[in-house]
Amino acid sequence: MILGAARLTEVPRRSRTAWGVLSLCFLLPVTAHGADQDDPESMVITASRVGADREDSPQVVRVLTHEQIQQQRKLTSDSSEILSNLLPSYSPPRQKMSGSGETLRGRTPLVMIDGIPQSNPLRPTGRELHTIDFAMVDHIEVLQGANATNGLGASGGVINIITRRPESGSFTQQIDAEVSTPTSQLKSDTTGYKTTYGVSGNKGKLDYVFSLGYEQQGLYLDGDNKAVGVDNTQGDLMDSRSYDLLAKGAWWFNDDQRLQLSFNHYTVRGQDEYVDVPGDRTRDIATTSERGHPEGEAPYNKVSTTGLTYDDYDLAGMHLNLLAFYQDYRALFGADDSSTFQDPDIAPVGTLYDQSYATTTKYGTKASLTKDDLWDGRIKLTAGFDTLFDSSEQSLHRTDRTWVPEVNYTDLSPFVQMEVTPIDAVTLTAGARYEYAKLDVDNYQTLASSGGVDVASGSPSFNEALYNAGVVWRPVDHWSLFANYSQGFEIPDVGRALRGISQPGQSADDFENLRPIVTDNIETGVRYDDGRLDAELSYYVSSSDFGSRVTSGPGGQFVMQREKTEIDGIDATIGYQFTPKHHGSLSYSHMRGRYDSNDDGSLDGKLDGLNVSPDRLIARWSAQWSPEWSSMVQVNHAFDRNFDESANGWDRDFDGYTLVDVGIGHVLPVGQVNVGIANLFDERYITYYSQSALNSPDANYMNERYFAGRGRTLTVGYSLKF
Repeated sequence: MILGAARLTEVPRRSRTAWGVLSLCFLLPVTAHGADQDDPESMVITASRVGADREDSPQVVRVLTHEQIQQQRKLTSDSSEILSNLLPSYSPPRQKMSGSGETLRGRTPLVMIDGIPQSNPLRPTGRELHTIDFAMVDHIEVLQGANATNGLGASGGVINIITRRPESGSFTQQIDAEVSTPTSQLKSDTTGYKTTYGVSGNKGKLDYVFSLGYEQQGLYLDGDNKAVGVDNTQGDLMDSRSYDLLAKGAWWFNDDQRLQLSFNHYTVRGQDEYVDVPGDRTRDIATTSERGHPEGEAPYNKVSTTGLTYDDYDLAGMHLNLLAFYQDYRALFGADDSSTFQDPDIAPVGTLYDQSYATTTKYGTKASLTKDDLWDGRIKLTAGFDTLFDSSEQSLHRTDRTWVPEVNYTDLSPFVQMEVTPIDAVTLTAGARYEYAKLDVDNYQTLASSGGVDVASGSPSFNEALYNAGVVWRPVDHWSLFANYSQGFEIPDVGRALRGISQPGQSADDFENLRPIVTDNIETGVRYDDGRLDAELSYYVSSSDFGSRVTSGPGGQFVMQREKTEIDGIDATIGYQFTPKHHGSLSYSHMRGRYDSNDDGSLDGKLDGLNVSPDRLIARWSAQWSPEWSSMVQVNHAFDRNFDESANGWDRDFDGYTLVDVGIGHVLPVGQVNVGIANLFDERYITYYSQSALNSPDANYMNERYFAGRGRTLTVGYSLKF
């Protein structure tokens, strides 16, 4: 069976009976083995663009199964936190609407939904993971490290979110409802509610999925029973409302041809019922919240994503996959009196409040053709062509000023990938991708804080050839060794670069900071899997001669530095099936990041918490005590980390912490009850981002964002399928 580059992991109709059984297995109550493994080895990785199996991949690939995601959803609805709990190489979550500074292996990953890019290459807002409710998700594919086959934005890897599929049967409905609250205060303002309704099935040649979800989150409390500080500027998940609508319909023309239309709309908006009370980081006093109405309109994310997919699984013995997509993205940030926004021609300096508004519309296509029966099935060849057309801008909402001008981006990318198995024990992969990228920037004037200079329009273009090569060797049963070289390509944060221009006479055509970032990723490792014990260990080096490092500037605004960077690290994971009903796993990530601080070719500086993650260890144990009772316990430890001394005198060394979570499921005669307790021992801690990522000369800004993490939280849910 060939899946090739199919974004939605669908299969020909003649194989759908087996697929329906597999899908049903994903949705059954937790089993000990399935909770941590769920046979991810046998799952085809659509994000690879070549239909690779995880066991045959020359780089580290993780499949976050439906059951793993469901287990984490007993504890939290925060998509960043779910990923962080399952991937130690992903940054500890900020627990805010913005995920700026959250990275995978120290670099920004390409986030996709069913193969449709959610990352915004021109003006990243850090909210790419808040474009869908994870209640709408079936499983997630994660390719760690630079990925040449996906091109733009995949320098840190790929996170491909696969949405719900039709369940077996002609008509199935499911209702989920849950309540979350801190265990220390059972009050209406600290209580959150969430409900989801879904229907799916098939009728004749039609498959369909429809799901609608709504969530209202209350005030968070930390481990000291104090209100967590609200981020009125970047936006907050605390005290917010969100809803998601997912609709998918597919028509099978015959056993091999299908056409699918999908649509997802997600909105999250703060309720603006609290204002922050600044803390004092020198005395370890966390920022808190109090009742109040902040300036301006509440921050929000509004994202609509539409995709049209056509598959022909037997086009002259090949698999053809075509995807066309469109996305409309709108992000409003909260009002702030930052020095960046001040203009004496509008209001006295220090009195002007403004808020930024970022918009992106993008559309494009992905096409691939795969043939896997060459040389008696030992050669698989995939060729494809991708296009992307992006239009982005960022304005100041209250004063109608231009912060980032309208920028139009065109990306055209043909690629070819080959997989050869000359002998049964060896698989070789190699490929190339050509990236043609062009920017069109309008004339504009920078803000007064940047000198109010006029910047001439320009249309710089770039051409890059990206290569990858890998090998997997299986010398004996159960063992495999792998090595991989792959390049990643991304456009730097164009908005951040353009809005920071302060030199008169600058033109977008000759602005060095707009040059693309090409990342080289080298990885080697070993795997073992005998059906009961599975383990993987890998070492990687990710480097860029003209990379991008993000720092905090005046007024808390992020500033981009273009410098040589290098990140290396170790990923390790081991799982063991103790009995048919008990499974345990350990996952560990170590990384370090360095950069060239003075342009002398030497990597003399340490990348800070805005650019790399701490070392992390995650232990998990799952059990199926009976057909009715299941449980999961996980321990998440982030290790201490020291950074270079801040030029502004702030202590940014990270004090690690340990969090313990518990989840329990009980099947009732009708439906199922789930109970989750996050941060079981009510640990009081300051988030990694607040400790290690900020470096502003503004003391007020630093103290306003000294956020504690969420304390012990109880979530009780009920699910009914009929």
